[in-house]
Amino acid sequence: MADGRAVFVPRTVPGDEVELAEVRLHARFARAMAGRLISPGPDRVAPRCLHYERDRCGGCQLQHLSAEAQRAARRAIVGDALRRIGKLELEDPVLEAPGEPWGYRHRISLHADATGRRIGFHRLGDAAGVFDLERCEIAAPGINRIWAAVRATREALPPALDGVVLRLSRDGGGHVVLRGPVRPAAEALARLGAAVESAGLAVSWWWEPEKGQPRAVGGADPLSAASATSFEQVNPAVGDAVRAFAVSLAGDVSGRHAWDLYAGIGEAGRMLHQLGATVESVERDGAAVAVAEQVGPREGIRRHVGPVEAWIDRMAPPGVVFTNPPRSGMAPVVVDGLARASPAVIVYVSCDPATLARDLRALGPAYRVGRHRAFDLFPQTAHVETVVRLERA
Repeated sequence: MADGRAVFVPRTVPGDEVELAEVRLHARFARAMAGRLISPGPDRVAPRCLHYERDRCGGCQLQHLSAEAQRAARRAIVGDALRRIGKLELEDPVLEAPGEPWGYRHRISLHADATGRRIGFHRLGDAAGVFDLERCEIAAPGINRIWAAVRATREALPPALDGVVLRLSRDGGGHVVLRGPVRPAAEALARLGAAVESAGLAVSWWWEPEKGQPRAVGGADPLSAASATSFEQVNPAVGDAVRAFAVSLAGDVSGRHAWDLYAGIGEAGRMLHQLGATVESVERDGAAVAVAEQVGPREGIRRHVGPVEAWIDRMAPPGVVFTNPPRSGMAPVVVDGLARASPAVIVYVSCDPATLARDLRALGPAYRVGRHRAFDLFPQTAHVETVVRLERA
């Protein structure tokens, strides 16, 4: 701006010349939206999704950038966080190329407006606004087919609906989770099920009341609950590659004791066990732990249910730690507990470069960064997965 303040404008690219709209002034900077595009920058492309510009969908952030420019941006996001927040002298990491740039998400979470009949994603910069979703270009084809059938029968959805979660499990099964205070009626579920089946699909139906656990209400095997409700990467193929690389960074674990923190359904712990380690895992989600127990093995892995904060000082001393926290990163008590445990190696898998950098800095000079790599797990967005090996100094 003329007074020297920087203006942050989403959905622009270097070299764009745009008219600014909706300018909001702050003390040291300003925010605005892009109005009329006067001259496009060299890396601008036409977004594939009909909702991206028309409805200002907030789900993706980078569809207007070329694939090459997107990858450069995600590398820079990680490198900048490690240097600026983590105070680490590191170059931007290598970014493993993605699998499919479109149709890769096996789970989407949709929101409902106050009427419960407009269902979709939030608009950019408007956490209260919801637009009516027709299809999501980064969702897997099966997800879009399920949504088309449900959307066409939305009058059968329960009243006061808060949202809808659509998910494909690894066995190819589909799941629809209806979130809201009203349990879906059997007649309504029959109509919804018939619509989905007429499209050649079969799904399990779930109801998740406010502050309650999801429960099967139609077409579901209760043993498959974790397939519908427990955390798993939305991009399973690339997620598997991330996990395999991360476990490889642990090195030779034969005969060592390993911690698997934020363990989910236990894939990393099983891999460490197969490589010869004894394992203690911690996971808050009891349903996910039940699946891990069912899949096994039950010998050589001790599984704890609860927050990592509650278990960090109650486990046997580790030689190696595998940690894959949520976007918020590790709580300070967990970082302090790791420092006290002093394992030789920590492998940190992160979906947020800022909290990763914060935690690495908090671990202090006791650990140095070894190999690290970023993975293009979320094309068309500004999100990126990062794996770091920390070695005791």
